[in-house]
Amino acid sequence: MEAVLDTYAQPYDASRPVICFDEKSYQLLDHVREPLPPVPGFPARVDHEYKRCGTVNFFVAFEPLTGQRTVTVTERRGNAEFAAQLQSLEVHYPEAEKITLVLDQLSTHSPAALYQHLPAEEARQLTRRFEWVHTPKHASWLNMAELEWSALQRQCLGQRLASKEAVEREIHAWETDRNARAVRVNWQFSTPAAREKLGRHYPA
Repeated sequence: MEAVLDTYAQPYDASRPVICFDEKSYQLLDHVREPLPPVPGFPARVDHEYKRCGTVNFFVAFEPLTGQRTVTVTERRGNAEFAAQLQSLEVHYPEAEKITLVLDQLSTHSPAALYQHLPAEEARQLTRRFEWVHTPKHASWLNMAELEWSALQRQCLGQRLASKEAVEREIHAWETDRNARAVRVNWQFSTPAAREKLGRHYPA
C-alpha cells in the first residue's frame, strides 16, 4: 500500500510517467422492443426486458497527473491482450526512461504474461521499460483507474449498447471530452494518513 501511495506523492516527471492501469468486462445488451421517445406529458419509456449480446473487455491507462486516459475495447481479455496494451504504452511514451505502472493483482498483470506471447528477448526488454507497482490484494481501490471506471459507468455506459462498435463510439466521445478538459484526480490519501487511519494493521 505504501509503495502505491508514495508513487502518487511524487511530483510530475515526464521521464517517469505514472500510469494507473486496469481492465474490466462489460455486457452488451440490446432492446427487445424499441424504446418510446419522450412526448408531451410522458417521459421516454424503455421496456425492462432486454437481450444479451455477449461481452467485451475494457482496458484503461490513466495518467492522473496530466488528466489523460486511453480506453481500449477488446473482444477478449488475456495475456495476449495485456501484452498488446503494454506494447502500446511503450510506443506512447518513447522518451520515458521508465514507465511506472500501477495495477492490481490480477493473474495476467505480471511480466510473466509477456513471455507467453512475445519472444524472450522482446519480453525482457518490454518488462524493463516498466516499474511494476501492484496494489495489495483486496485493495484495488488504491488504483486511481477505479475512479475512471466509476465516471465511465455514470457518464457513458448507463444505457443499453448491443455491439462492440457502439461501445467504441460512446467511449471515444467520452474519452475525447474528458482528455480535452484534462480531468485529474484530487487524491488525498497519503502514507501518513494511511498509518493513522489503518493503525491497527501496523505493529504496536
